[in-house]
Amino acid sequence: MAETSCSALLLFGATGDLSRRMLLPSLYALHEDGLIDPSLRIVGTARSAHDDAEFRDFAKSALDEFLPDDRKDETKLGTFLQRLEYQTLDASDIDSFGALADKIGDTGCGLSIFLSTAPALFEPTIEGLRRAGLAHGDTRIGLEKPLGNDLASSRRINDAVAAAFDERQIFRIDHYLGKETVQNLMALRFANMMFEPLWNSAGIDHVQITVSETVGLEGRKGFYDDTGALRDMVQNHMLQLLALTAMEPPRDYDATSIRDEKVKVLRALRPVKPEEMVRGQYRAGAVKGEAVKGYLDDLGADSDTETFVAIKTHIDNWRWQGVPFYLRHGKRLAERRSEIVVEFKQVPHNIFAERGGKLRANRLVIRLQPEEYVRLQVMAKEPGLDRGGIVLREVNLDLSLTTAFAKARKRIAYERLLLDLIEGEQTLFVRRDEVEAQWKWTDAIREVWAKGDMEVKPYAAGSWGPNAGIALTERDGRSWND
Repeated sequence: MAETSCSALLLFGATGDLSRRMLLPSLYALHEDGLIDPSLRIVGTARSAHDDAEFRDFAKSALDEFLPDDRKDETKLGTFLQRLEYQTLDASDIDSFGALADKIGDTGCGLSIFLSTAPALFEPTIEGLRRAGLAHGDTRIGLEKPLGNDLASSRRINDAVAAAFDERQIFRIDHYLGKETVQNLMALRFANMMFEPLWNSAGIDHVQITVSETVGLEGRKGFYDDTGALRDMVQNHMLQLLALTAMEPPRDYDATSIRDEKVKVLRALRPVKPEEMVRGQYRAGAVKGEAVKGYLDDLGADSDTETFVAIKTHIDNWRWQGVPFYLRHGKRLAERRSEIVVEFKQVPHNIFAERGGKLRANRLVIRLQPEEYVRLQVMAKEPGLDRGGIVLREVNLDLSLTTAFAKARKRIAYERLLLDLIEGEQTLFVRRDEVEAQWKWTDAIREVWAKGDMEVKPYAAGSWGPNAGIALTERDGRSWND
């Protein structure tokens, strides 16, 4: 159950790109809809020197750029901007946290902190908050990724946070969990009887999870080259999608029950063999009809960092024994898409075979972006009079979230997460044991790569990745949902 709402929200990195594109528009949306207490103060902090008025101007500029025109209510914009305050802070200077505490003032009614910072600054930031008296029992802290770059560094960060905060106060953010379609995955599984009897190795042939991007580095050269596709996307977002897809039914829809079931899945992930993984790096090509440079040209240096990864893995438990899970992520691919595809097994006997009827296995496609829908692909007879035969065709049973809930505004994932942070609801946040299980599995893959036996395979920008990524499924007699 959620705790009492807090009296102040402290945003670290308040003048950064994440704040401009996501956090400030999300907080305005919560204000616009009356979902946050009128007395809640929002205090931004960063290294850049601003006063309250200048930060409000910054926020207004961000909202002018990223809010749709039909959402710009001048009265509500004005009252939202009056919530905003600002305090300059150098997180590496522990003594400067005293001025931040003075700015925030009394936090007896609760304080929520959104912390988005470089991994090297986590420990001094936590220590600064502790010394300034801002890490007390009524404080909640939201931690934006990356939480380290391997299991060891993640444990150091989590140890530093745990020295100042109890686990009940820590909200580790994975913004994919704030997406409506991800939450709808749980509703689809656990609020409908039709799927659960088939949701196991007896009914499902395999599962695919794809997160494909058409963009390249987008100004993240240093960070991305140090991180790569595996750690940037697979280790966190994609493993969370896998865990939600594969977990057992929880006892309740609450933080403890759901996270208990997710961590069981993550701990049951089988180590990946070299022949079950593919690394790739994009070369020059064309995306959406426009010529684009290769990764090395974008980077301006030599590098063997992967921009594409495809993995075949298994979950070693009773429900999923023998069912492969295929994960695929890459930059500069043919299409922007995030989806989960559950392919069911073929019917045991095709009664239409002698009349020319060809069957395809049923597929459940859960699309997260850019569209949001749930689509069940089934076989049906084409209308018509066919002599001696029957023409079967795959058709879609669609649940378009956009159409079914046409009056509901499409929300930014951070709206849900910021509201839950403010109200103390942990269900859509990641627990420490989940993070460590994810890193343990990912680190084992990187250890294989470090031995030098896993070369980075080139692929043309605008394609679906290297041929080896396609072969990963094809040699099993399966195909990606392209």
